[in-house]
Amino acid sequence: MGKTLTEKIFTKASDKDVKAGEYVFARIDRAMIHDITGPLAIKAFKEIAGEDGKVWDSKKIIIAFDHQVPADSINAAENHKMLRKFAEKQGILNYDVYEGIAHQIMVEKGHVLPGMVVVGADSHTCMYGALGAFATGIGSTDMGAVFALGKLWFRVPETIRFDIHGKLQKGVYSKDLILYLIGMIGADGANYKAVEFSGSAIREMDMSQRFTITNMAIEMGGKSGIIEPDKETERYLRNSGVDTGIEDWEWLKSDEDAEFFMRYEVNAGDIEPMVALPHSVDNVKPVREVEGVKADQVFIGSCTNGRYEDLKIAAKILKGEKVARGTRLIIIPASRSEYVKALKEGLIDVFIEAGAIVEFPSCGPCMGGSFGLIASNETSISTSNRNFIGRQGSPEGRVYLVSPATAAATAIYGVLTDPREVL
Repeated sequence: MGKTLTEKIFTKASDKDVKAGEYVFARIDRAMIHDITGPLAIKAFKEIAGEDGKVWDSKKIIIAFDHQVPADSINAAENHKMLRKFAEKQGILNYDVYEGIAHQIMVEKGHVLPGMVVVGADSHTCMYGALGAFATGIGSTDMGAVFALGKLWFRVPETIRFDIHGKLQKGVYSKDLILYLIGMIGADGANYKAVEFSGSAIREMDMSQRFTITNMAIEMGGKSGIIEPDKETERYLRNSGVDTGIEDWEWLKSDEDAEFFMRYEVNAGDIEPMVALPHSVDNVKPVREVEGVKADQVFIGSCTNGRYEDLKIAAKILKGEKVARGTRLIIIPASRSEYVKALKEGLIDVFIEAGAIVEFPSCGPCMGGSFGLIASNETSISTSNRNFIGRQGSPEGRVYLVSPATAAATAIYGVLTDPREVL
């Protein structure tokens, strides 16, 4: 019997032949913390290694400030100061000058390569699996152990595979696809499973759209999301400055006779613009069925849909238009480099002329703890990844999850709108 891509990665990381369901003490290739989860991880590390203990490998740890930046409270500022001191003392690369969202930084700066085992103290670490790595979120206390040991216990997850063929319709994007899949199997349909996305529809997607899909594997309960590396993976990494040692990368893929926990066949052409209604990501319906919901705020950004390619989709719809009266449009690029791309292409001009607020790269309203929050009985139409109660502000508010195209069309009309009507 052959192996899945995930089984192959853990076989390499644990130096023994393993199958799904087995427990392994696996080597970690990269570890990431940010300004929210970092302080507790460092506290746990010091309890293990002592106040003056050294991390297992400072070159394999990344710190990024993205959730509360610039510091929006004295407490946040103190956390930032502590993280800066720890990074300097340990020799850890610290993106403390607001380069953008941690997940975007990890992939665009070449910190993740195919075949790696990557852990992050944030649930959406699974995004990196689009590069053919096993990437998963862990708790801050577990991260303290990783800092000390460079290894972590895992139960090798079974794999659920989605074979997605055909071509997406005009006005339909990978965000619609992943919402459709989450609605299909439910928020707990892939609990502690590796979710592998394959098929011709995936192969035709650029890396930005692939990141959107793996980013939300956690929203169906997945331990990770993963896509086999291919020429698009290589193109993206080369453009990110990773152009050496390609022959040493782990170009792994699932064997034809691998055993999957479940396998689904999906026709991409059957999917239309989708929306996740409050207050669950698997409460999914076609946009056309719930059009007309008033939008107090529209948010385009986050680690899910804040890349240049997402902004370009939105700009195409917003060009020459105005944001509806009574609707606020907030746009936040995922990183400094994505912001610069959009700036050079004139996309920022389009947004500002339409009446949008364009903010610096950060998580922004996504976590409900910084800026751009909604009030009671207000509705946010958002390209982010979660719509739980209180996620973007008041627990009496409502969050609907959509693609950048749907968000842009909604901003123009002030009500939830199928982007195909505009395109």
